Amino acid sequence: MAQKSQEKGVAGGMPVVTDPARVRNVVLVGHSGAGKTTLVEALLTASGTIGRAGTVTDGSTVCDHDPAAVRQQRSVSLACAPLLHDGVKVNLLDTPGYADFVGELRAGLRAADAALFVVSAVDGMDAATAALWEECAAVDMPRAVAVTRLDHPRADFDESVALCQRVFGDNVLPLYLPMLGDDGVSTVGLLGLITRRVFDYTAGLPADVREPDPEHLPAIAESRNELIEGIIAESEDESLMDRYLGGEEIGTDLLIDDLEKAVARGHFYPVVPVCAETGVGLDALLEVLTAAFPSPLEHELPAVAGVDGSPRPPLTCDPDGPLVAEVVKTTIDRHVGRVSLVRVFSGTLRPEQTVHVSGHGLAERGHPDHDADERVGHVYTPLGAALREVTACVAGDICAITKSGSAETGDTISAKDDPLLIAPWEMPEPLLPVAIVAKSRSDEDALARNLGRLVAGDPTLRLERNPETHQLVLWCMGEAHADVVLDRLRAGGVELETEPVRVALRETFTVPARGHGRHVKQSGGHGQYAVCDIEVEPLPRGAGFEFVDRVVGGAVPHNYIPSVEKGVRAQMERGLVAGYPVVDLRVTLVDGKAHSVDSSDAAFQTAGALALRDAAEKGQPTLLEPIDEVTIRVPDASVGAVMGDLSGRRGRVLGTEPDPDGEGRTLVHAEVPATELLRYAVELRSMTAGTGTFRRHLVRHDPMPTHLADQIRKESTP
Repeated sequence: MAQKSQEKGVAGGMPVVTDPARVRNVVLVGHSGAGKTTLVEALLTASGTIGRAGTVTDGSTVCDHDPAAVRQQRSVSLACAPLLHDGVKVNLLDTPGYADFVGELRAGLRAADAALFVVSAVDGMDAATAALWEECAAVDMPRAVAVTRLDHPRADFDESVALCQRVFGDNVLPLYLPMLGDDGVSTVGLLGLITRRVFDYTAGLPADVREPDPEHLPAIAESRNELIEGIIAESEDESLMDRYLGGEEIGTDLLIDDLEKAVARGHFYPVVPVCAETGVGLDALLEVLTAAFPSPLEHELPAVAGVDGSPRPPLTCDPDGPLVAEVVKTTIDRHVGRVSLVRVFSGTLRPEQTVHVSGHGLAERGHPDHDADERVGHVYTPLGAALREVTACVAGDICAITKSGSAETGDTISAKDDPLLIAPWEMPEPLLPVAIVAKSRSDEDALARNLGRLVAGDPTLRLERNPETHQLVLWCMGEAHADVVLDRLRAGGVELETEPVRVALRETFTVPARGHGRHVKQSGGHGQYAVCDIEVEPLPRGAGFEFVDRVVGGAVPHNYIPSVEKGVRAQMERGLVAGYPVVDLRVTLVDGKAHSVDSSDAAFQTAGALALRDAAEKGQPTLLEPIDEVTIRVPDASVGAVMGDLSGRRGRVLGTEPDPDGEGRTLVHAEVPATELLRYAVELRSMTAGTGTFRRHLVRHDPMPTHLADQIRKESTP
């Protein structure tokens, strides 16, 4: 990763920003293929940050520097690309559009103060983008819309705006209209609705500004009236609407001022048509990003607490305040080591500064709680993979630091003498398991090293070493996420294979049975002699294991009775029919025989195991499968399909209810065998166009249907 600033295409260094008011942190969101990365590339070129725009197909863009992104020709991770426009530093945060990489999207939302929704004029938008708009609305995050790909023959700007208005709601209005060229197809300029001016890009950037032609006036007038009414409705000047309705001409400066305030408050959402390839609208979009979007001073900061959980006063975006920053992304570069992308919320982060790094609350995902004092080496402004060294990073800005020994995604960086913890952001649960196996012993060592690095940088990845199935399982967000994870492991020099994921089943008895265990061997000298008789009874689910001694007359010497129990327990761990642990039964030792010389602890352990196996041949043992309670969140239109699918998975629907956190959504509660949920993360996404999510937790074990249990028995028989 960390190339020097002299890397080809980087036009120069980034001046240090000392005033948070001169910073804008903007996250670009939208479905895969909408043109986010291409738009970032065009904005960087238009602002002079880079000399020449790269392309996604060539793998030469600033943001898609990850080898997996180049190979798949789509973004797979968060990237930061800052630019300067009109004295304002804009940190563009490019996020993946594919649902599997929602963790990278969450990190981008955390680091940003505003969101730019990128909508293709050709493909429209997906349901996940619509759901994300609702999520941003719930926290009043300022938003704007960029309609891209205007140069495509099937581009339809008017339909794209209408779609945004239907999906996003009120106050989604264009500031400009596309102006077609003489061929009636290509977009060569914009019609400014507030200024009533034409912005002609025929000669490239900057646009040639002139008066509109007569044929443009009707379109401008109609859309302008709607835009002005929307701006005035959000104005803090309550008399403005009366003046407008009374026929007064509202000044352009006043309209622009009210527009910028409404956008910054998250109450008005301007639409800007842009074409990354021809440069149309790029300067107009830059004006929206710098003039209308809020600075970090206007954005509410996350809550903080002491590392012991003690409450602390709210943060303020003050460069002179206490240092509080957050690691929003961690990558491991084979040459530089750990590279941490950091959003500074308070204070100033400087090179050679000793800081406290804290990470708490993600132990169940493979991130043990950790606290450490570390010295910051260098501080950089990242431009994709390139790192340009700076002298400081003030509150509100985003930077990168390298060679931290412990910093992981989501960690808090604070002052050494006053360590703090930032409230974590919501991170989805990975629900697609992938079992992996190293090909050799040397690969096992390399796998362990590389897994530690991956887990440190990706909180949506959970590592599980299942003690019952003896599998190493990576829990991922979906197939695309799993592909990227496996690619990164292989790129780290690990030869590995995947295998079917096994669900941890249980075995138990269905009827009482008796068992006889006889272990007698003579081989010269001391032999082995132990005989025991047991009775086995099934117990209720969850009752566990009971061992009862009912031997009379000393048939089994008292000191060997624990040996019988130990042998029974060992056999229960090994399983009886398919190699799974045996549960929920009572074993009663009723009789046996011993030899004064040849009996031993080991002999009676073996006899106890043999007795349980003998009882299993008569006790009709069965397999128990885990039953998970699942809560599925889906759009109302998908409820029927989801419930029908659950029935096909041997699920039992417990009920439905409206989702209290989202209008038009339903929560479906059901109980489903865990064996039916191995690929449910992928299949639910397919059924709901990427908008369905679910949670699961184990509730109990139930008997597996006979035909499925018989199949597992056959597969487990050598």
